[in-house]
Amino acid sequence: MNKRKYLRNTAIIFIGALGGFLYYTFIGCNSGTCPITGNPVISTLYGAAVGFVFTNFKNDKNNKEEKNES
Repeated sequence: MNKRKYLRNTAIIFIGALGGFLYYTFIGCNSGTCPITGNPVISTLYGAAVGFVFTNFKNDKNNKEEKNES
């Protein structure tokens, strides 16, 4: 992978983490009993994990397109 792909993947993971934190902030669980949205750290990590999954999905899609072109 080149530098641009690493930067894009890092940005997507960061956006996912930010999304998880914003979800905790604006929608999260008020009672604190929700396992994901009741804790800002877990919510942020969960969002980053979702972003990571999207980067892998995007990379797999690009790899399949490159193989089809060859």
